Amino acid sequence: MVPKNAVSSSSPLFVVALLLSCSCMISSAARLLEEYPPDPVVPELPHPAVPELPKPELPHPVVPELPKPELPQPAVPELPKHEEPPHPIVPELPKPELPHPAVPELPKPEVPELPKPELPHPVVPELPEHELPPKPESHYPEPEAKP
Repeated sequence: MVPKNAVSSSSPLFVVALLLSCSCMISSAARLLEEYPPDPVVPELPHPAVPELPKPELPHPVVPELPKPELPQPAVPELPKHEEPPHPIVPELPKPELPHPAVPELPKPEVPELPKPELPHPVVPELPEHELPPKPESHYPEPEAKP
């Protein structure tokens, strides 16, 4: 493992070396850009004029109206009417009266009364009354009572 003081002494040297290498790269890049010739100017070529062509009008084909063929209506045979039989009359049956079941009365169970336990009252010590400090005089006039 590397001692702690060795790491702390080498870190400033590393930062200086990094700064020097970056500055060298930037200066050499700037020098290369200065030596490079600028882009040549390309003259703009004129656009050739395109003549406007007339739109050809296509003739609309005339579609002759065809006569609608008349189809013979098929004859619908009349079916004999079916007579419905009369609904049978159902006599209304009387409702049977069922006797109500007797509910026997049960005696109420006796619950013995339990005596209420008396709890001792806690003793509350008397606290001294605190007096409010006197009201400071105010420099403002008291508001008048609104009627």
